[in-house]
Amino acid sequence: MVRGSALASLIVLCWASSLSAQTIYPIDRAEILAGAKFDFKVELPGPVDPAKLKVTVNGADYVTAFGRAGTFIDREDGKDQSALILRDVTLARPGNVVVDVSDGMGQRSVTWTVYDTGPRKAKNVILFIGDGMSPAHRVAARILSKGISEGKSRGKLAIDDMPHMALVATAGSDSIITDSANSASAYATGHKSAVNALGVYADRSASPLDDPKVETITSLAKRRLGMAIGIVTNTEIEDATPAAMVAHTRRRAAYDDIVEQFFAAKPDVMMGGGSANFLPKSAAGSKRKDETDYIAKFRDAGYQVATTAGELSASAARQETSKLLGLFATGNMDGVLDRKFLKGGGVKKFPEQPDLTEQVQAALKILSKNEAGFFLMVESGMIDKYAHLLDMDRAVYDTIMLDNAVRQTREWARARGDDTLILVLADHNHPNSLVGTVNDDMATTPNVPLRERVGVYEQAGFPNYPAPDAEGYPARIDVSRRLAIFSASLPDHYETFRPKLDNPNEPTVKAGADGTFKANDKYKDVPGAVLRPGNLSAMIGASVHSGEDVILTATGPGSERVHGSMDNTDVFRVMADALGLAAGQ
Repeated sequence: MVRGSALASLIVLCWASSLSAQTIYPIDRAEILAGAKFDFKVELPGPVDPAKLKVTVNGADYVTAFGRAGTFIDREDGKDQSALILRDVTLARPGNVVVDVSDGMGQRSVTWTVYDTGPRKAKNVILFIGDGMSPAHRVAARILSKGISEGKSRGKLAIDDMPHMALVATAGSDSIITDSANSASAYATGHKSAVNALGVYADRSASPLDDPKVETITSLAKRRLGMAIGIVTNTEIEDATPAAMVAHTRRRAAYDDIVEQFFAAKPDVMMGGGSANFLPKSAAGSKRKDETDYIAKFRDAGYQVATTAGELSASAARQETSKLLGLFATGNMDGVLDRKFLKGGGVKKFPEQPDLTEQVQAALKILSKNEAGFFLMVESGMIDKYAHLLDMDRAVYDTIMLDNAVRQTREWARARGDDTLILVLADHNHPNSLVGTVNDDMATTPNVPLRERVGVYEQAGFPNYPAPDAEGYPARIDVSRRLAIFSASLPDHYETFRPKLDNPNEPTVKAGADGTFKANDKYKDVPGAVLRPGNLSAMIGASVHSGEDVILTATGPGSERVHGSMDNTDVFRVMADALGLAAGQ
């Protein structure tokens, strides 16, 4: 038995050993699609004599295994640390791969699994992502859009009424809590990554654009099968989830670079907000740091450009339209509650934004012209933005909108013989829970503080939203008995328990130049408002993500692989298998 100082010495020794170990990318236990491209990198903890560096793959020298030598970097970033990197390698043979690295001072091994696919099952794959869509959002969307009576829903959501379901784990390579970048990247590449990273393993180098890349499903589908590619969102098109389908950078905020990568990849259909980073620096509303006009570049490359719902409809109706760029706001687009009912947010500035259903309808019309099939990612991204702001009503309405888009897509797929794999899931959760109802019936409960009007168990009863319209939206949210959805991660804020009828919620404001936040006094004098101390650092002005599994539902050819407990990287594998992306290797 190791005791006292001996145990302490052992811990220090192990810690020091871990600091001196080599880092290998792809990381240990990576699963790699046969034939998919990836960058191989070895980071060495200090300067190394290249003559002493030995790298083998299943016992053979890496040059033999990969077919060519890599680039040895004597002093990476000018520091006393060496590295070896080899770009765009592939492994064709399925099976376990053991990579051993020795530099004369230390040794490290990792094991990868290279996997094959069977023959192609699906002509098309459509991945729907409700960004940050928690189970509470789904349940609330069902109650509002379908109604509930005596404990039984009056209908099912299209996103739930699917034959296959699984729970999907979301942790990244660096944390149990993921963000939209590395979570969507796991779906797009089948590889784990770190917070803020897109399509790369986040390495130690200073540049955010030279990290080891892994090939995305959009690249594979286009390169190997000639498929058309579509990316649809109602956030900025450069935002993490849509960008993950194409981009390679460990800095998700590098919008100018991401736009450049979108142009290099040239998806057939791109739609969302975010025109500010497409416009030249001198143009009104631009956020670019240079004078490159990417809207003009896309137009010159043969793209139809749409900036309103009317232009979108007209472009999609043209038989000759095969490429479309739709940019409907300088920043994020507005959610359905503002666009259709409240007219808040940016609706006055951009009054003709299309609904997600209109965007998807146009995308399907254009992409289905490709005889080789298509891959389409559709994001209802404002669910996440509103959840961060504790704006639950807007988040739920955008969940209903996602369900409408899925419903019409399933009808489209059935009409053509169900040749399309359709997947619906969130990229991560928010710590939101539906705990009961908020009762504002002043006639029956006068002078009761608002926070005491939260009914739980039998006091919750049922909400009294008006009957939904044909799209599933109740016309009003300011009813006397509303759903109570609360978050477990909170900044300091004034809780009003009331819908925000003017503009999306702003729970906090900047407190000063130090980057801290404070509760927004805008809500201080709302009747019944209470100051709710948060459980988050003052440096964080909004609710944050949580680490629970997300729900995945699926239908169509290849969906039978969706079951039980899965990892987010398995979602890529489901899609790759349905398309037979490694068949014939």
